[in-house]
Amino acid sequence: MADAWEDAYKARFGKSKFGDDAIGLFALGLQFAFEDLDAIGSEIITGGSNDKKLDLLYFDKEEGRCIIAQCYVAAAKKQSAPANKASDLNTGVSWLLSGALDKLPEGLRTSAEEIREAVKTGTLRELYIWYVHNLPESPNVRTEIATVEHTADAAIKKISPNAAIRIMGREIGSETLSALYRSSDSPILVTGEFEFDVPNGFRITGNKWSAYQTLLPGRKLFDLYKDHGTELFSANIRDYLGSRLSDSNINNGIKATAEHAPHNFWVFNNGVTALVNQLKARKVKAGYKLQVSGLSIVNGAQTTGAIGSLDERPDSKLTVPVRFIWTKDEALVEDIIKYNNSQNKISASDFRSNDAIQKRLKEEFNSIPDAEYEGGRRGGASDTIKRRSNSLPSYTVGQALAAFHGDPVTAYNRKSDIWIDDQTYSRYFNQETSAKHIVFVYSLFHAIGKMKLDLVEKSRTPGALTKIEADQLAFMEKKGALLLICAAISDCIETVVGKAIPNKFRLSFGEQISPKKAEQLWLQVLPPLLSLVTQLNAAFSNNRITTELVKNAIPAFRNVAASVSGANKTTYRKFAAKVRVD
Repeated sequence: MADAWEDAYKARFGKSKFGDDAIGLFALGLQFAFEDLDAIGSEIITGGSNDKKLDLLYFDKEEGRCIIAQCYVAAAKKQSAPANKASDLNTGVSWLLSGALDKLPEGLRTSAEEIREAVKTGTLRELYIWYVHNLPESPNVRTEIATVEHTADAAIKKISPNAAIRIMGREIGSETLSALYRSSDSPILVTGEFEFDVPNGFRITGNKWSAYQTLLPGRKLFDLYKDHGTELFSANIRDYLGSRLSDSNINNGIKATAEHAPHNFWVFNNGVTALVNQLKARKVKAGYKLQVSGLSIVNGAQTTGAIGSLDERPDSKLTVPVRFIWTKDEALVEDIIKYNNSQNKISASDFRSNDAIQKRLKEEFNSIPDAEYEGGRRGGASDTIKRRSNSLPSYTVGQALAAFHGDPVTAYNRKSDIWIDDQTYSRYFNQETSAKHIVFVYSLFHAIGKMKLDLVEKSRTPGALTKIEADQLAFMEKKGALLLICAAISDCIETVVGKAIPNKFRLSFGEQISPKKAEQLWLQVLPPLLSLVTQLNAAFSNNRITTELVKNAIPAFRNVAASVSGANKTTYRKFAAKVRVD
């Protein structure tokens, strides 16, 4: 019988173009609650026969986070995943961080240059190295992953000897995927009954919540971790997955204090916050006895993990500040997790969720068939996986609007600015912005991504791509290329629809076209336009789009599109008949 996570995975990605790599996207969605997995997938799946053993490569410059992954999906159940796929990551890391750039395919070369530069400048803070699969996890794979961590560490130190980068290798198999998925439904997976003897403590009661502040013997945390492992962090599992550091890491400092200065641990450590289902305290001779039902640590995963991974039980003098919180209010539970867990920090778009324009747009989307818009509000990991495929995530909408209205550089490099900076925000979200226009530009961006994935899939068969298709794919693998194409198509839209359009915010397919149907309309007109994308190569300098070069490259694209429009007159006329200019 399939586990719940497998059913969710098949429902979300069963018919996708991502193939086995979809399981990596599934894991990304669960851990980081990324907004639009389809759009992200079209950017980060390397594909092709020359991917240098890197199935997924994601680099977020704003967050200083890089994630690389090997993905494997077994058709039949086995005892473990093949360890050689994990060792392939060693090859991938070597190519990415120290391989000859001129030997890398163009898309990977751009990423390698960006990541190496980020190591030099100190802007890369976290490197995740994942082997994601659908089988039980195994010691053999863990050994290979540990080797990859050392390879990455050595390569980074060659680039910058003083780099302070968290290197986190991880096997994400069926156990971890199951725990991640279950944690998206229930924040407390460890549901047993516990008794703790504590020297003192006090209860605090608030609106719909209660808490108990106390000192917990470090030995109890040690025992809890030994007995329950990662499930102890079910409400905080995304942070836990990111808590394994390389060499000189924070956990080593926690361990050193626990082993050599246990009497000072309380004053050196911020402690632990845990959600419980219920807590009762009664006075006894030596202090208090706590009866606790259910337990999940929402803050202090590194503290607990470091103590729990000591070679032996810590000294009895070691005590840890702990506060237990319980409430029956589900919305409050979500907020407790969010505000106590640094991985779930507030998104820039969250600050706009009560904006009058976002509220209006959400109301307008009620009239759009088969469409949901979040209006700036970001969901959690559960929403990312379980949300309907017709959901238009806020960040992707902002990027698509910015690109379509002439600024692909901001759309790609500074997507948070769209929501943070008032001037930038008002440029794309204003009284002219409508739900039907958002569908128009969002579906264009998705259609371009789909065409890229079709080329990636075709490229897996050696010699299948034509020369033009190979050139298109090489271009589309450049960083920011998909958003640049959005901007270029917007600039030549008058040629396509055959009329002047003084205000592009008035473009739409009408209120009765869903995002999926809109995407199909774009797919009819995109092939002749995408055959011209190499005209946009001039927008790149050192494989990066720049504002000045974009200003020159896009008009050149528009001129070529206009010169060949006669050959595509029938296709353009059919598309134009569907376009509205209100």
